[in-house]
Amino acid sequence: MSHRPSSGLAAVSAALLAMSRHLEVRDVLKKIVVSARELLDAEYAALGVPDDHGGFAQFVVDGVSDEQWKAIGPLPRQHGILASMLHEAKPERLADVRKDPRFEGWPAAHPDMSDFLGLPIRDGEEVIGALFLANKRCPKPEGSCGFTAEDEELLAILAQHAAIALTNARLYERSRELTIAEERSRLAHELHDAVSQKLFSLRLTAQAAAALVDRDPARAKGELQQVAALAAEAVDELRAAVVELRPAALDEDGLVATLRTQIQVLDRAHTARVTFESLGTRALPAAHEEALLRVSQEALHNALRHSGAEHVEVTLARHGSGTLLRITDDGSGFEPAAIRQAGRHLGLVSMRDRANGVGGRLNVESAPGRGTTIEMEVPGA
Repeated sequence: MSHRPSSGLAAVSAALLAMSRHLEVRDVLKKIVVSARELLDAEYAALGVPDDHGGFAQFVVDGVSDEQWKAIGPLPRQHGILASMLHEAKPERLADVRKDPRFEGWPAAHPDMSDFLGLPIRDGEEVIGALFLANKRCPKPEGSCGFTAEDEELLAILAQHAAIALTNARLYERSRELTIAEERSRLAHELHDAVSQKLFSLRLTAQAAAALVDRDPARAKGELQQVAALAAEAVDELRAAVVELRPAALDEDGLVATLRTQIQVLDRAHTARVTFESLGTRALPAAHEEALLRVSQEALHNALRHSGAEHVEVTLARHGSGTLLRITDDGSGFEPAAIRQAGRHLGLVSMRDRANGVGGRLNVESAPGRGTTIEMEVPGA
């Protein structure tokens, strides 16, 4: 593979690792296409995921500009050589795709392609995609294919790992959908139990006040005061139902495992490096674990969305009889006093409230250009 600019085991390893670091299906597809085009030094690459209606549920390209892609028009159908790869599940290596009897042309804005290498992506017996490259960047005699048998072998290895990465991404998205559905169902149950009866009472009291307003204003005033009290109670119970629901993962896995899993997901989903270390922690009361988790989520959100950090470190460590959570980033930082004066909080108020609610403390250290460190300490059991 020495003729290839990005050749070698290191390049292959880098491509496979890059694919494994993404969990969103669209990101995985894009990384597969980019990796394939770079490794085999092709001008164009694409990957199509078929649907059940003769088309493609997703189709990702690399080497084509956004303007070109818009001009090309609708996604291709499952026909010609693409259909052959999907239905016959075999690789295709052609010197000139335009001269193949299965070639059915392409839109006017479509880039011109000659030599072609494509193969199916398989999960067991199921074909879950078609990956192909065109226009090998290398000197080649007229009518010959620039792609070699060695290229085909390398693309086959990439496709095998692409199948694993794509399957894992689909499972992740499905798991996330199920988790969201379960949380919605649980929240609906909590809201019904905690708030619906209060709202029913509020409605009846308001109706009574409306009936009394003309003939007995004094009693109507008393009923309206009761309406205000019931409304305040409903708001408090609604807030409790929404804010204080304990994440299911805490009950099943505990704080350390839940934090580790969530941070691994964030590390894969963002360009910043996100790391987690647990140092001699012990079991904590449920309320303490939830407060630590919520504060870490808020701090990580700020670091990854607003600070431009390249590295975010999360540490959970035993501290005396209690536990210390530390989130440090190397981002842009901020001036805490200026944030308060501007009426912005970056979630700091809710983080302090959570720490105070379990008898803990929260400390924030930051300055413009010097990153941010947030520490939360909670007492032991």
